[in-house]
Amino acid sequence: MASSRDRQRKLARAKLDRQLARRAAVVKRRRQIQAGVGVAVVLALIVGGSAWALGAFDDEPKENTAAEDVCLWTPQDATANTNLKDVGTPATEGLPTDGVRPMTVTTNQGAPITVELDLAGAPCAAASIAHLSSRSFYDNTKCHEITAEGAVRCGDPSGTGLGGPTYSFYDENVPTAPSPSASPAAGQPATYPKGTVAMVANPPGANGSQFLMFFKDFTTADPKYPIIGRVTGGIDVVAKIGARPTVDNGTGAKVKPKDDVVVQSLTVGEPVAQATSAPTPPASGAPAASPSAG
Repeated sequence: MASSRDRQRKLARAKLDRQLARRAAVVKRRRQIQAGVGVAVVLALIVGGSAWALGAFDDEPKENTAAEDVCLWTPQDATANTNLKDVGTPATEGLPTDGVRPMTVTTNQGAPITVELDLAGAPCAAASIAHLSSRSFYDNTKCHEITAEGAVRCGDPSGTGLGGPTYSFYDENVPTAPSPSASPAAGQPATYPKGTVAMVANPPGANGSQFLMFFKDFTTADPKYPIIGRVTGGIDVVAKIGARPTVDNGTGAKVKPKDDVVVQSLTVGEPVAQATSAPTPPASGAPAASPSAG
């Protein structure tokens, strides 16, 4: 018989799936309306304005970008895991689900690292990070691992890989596994391109506060990290951290930076609409813009 926690997770997963399906339906409907408007314009040119009489150019419905019950936060037992830190939970309603949110990570390694959090692909991750940053959760914590996949792992105040807040949330934007027949030589893009920002959890699927910043391309047949955004500035700083010597982290794995990499502060700005024009060339040290996965 499944445990109470397993049942709770299955119910929560099903609820989130329903919410994501509803958002997808809204987007599909909006696109249908936009297509209908385009046809009406053509008809108007042909029949000399008769489409106006039919109401083809009435205002289209606007998508509700602050849907109710966007996210579900699953409580975690701080008595069972003393590495957890209680700073409350984010809201579950009225969370933005369009555009991006700017995030700035200031470390002791040089210029700040700037990130765009993807509100459409990972609204719950963005809401969680914004909540935690407002509680100074990340301030004066250490990036405790340089992973074999080519990423810097940060966001655990305990520095053990087991820490986080007293809640978790589910994966939102895990990439699709590449085709077995595809290869990088054939133009297959990396699963996690350089500059990708993703959540990382132990166990997978129980996301909390820890995140990865990739300083090189990583391709895998078994994607497990939910993509939440991309580095827009300071990728050279991430690469600098990734090149640092490592030492044993106490478990036999030589992954801990030899010299402490400290997140002095992490801040999240207000949501902004995503630009619809062609992307501009990135500033020095920033990766080129790429479409969000999902």
